[in-house]
Amino acid sequence: MRIKADTGACVGSGQCVLTEPGVFDQDEEGIVVLLTEHLGEGVAAQVRSAVALCPSRALSILHT
Repeated sequence: MRIKADTGACVGSGQCVLTEPGVFDQDEEGIVVLLTEHLGEGVAAQVRSAVALCPSRALSILHT
């Protein structure tokens, strides 16, 4: 499983960082930064929650 972030759609709400700080961060402007694209099962549930909480729908999960 991989995560994709659309930085052009991100509004900087920070819900992803609050939900899973081991996968998501924000740059100086508040835009999402992925700390990793490839997800282990240990964080999958939290990442799914972050995707669901994103108000701009800038996050998506890719099943590879």
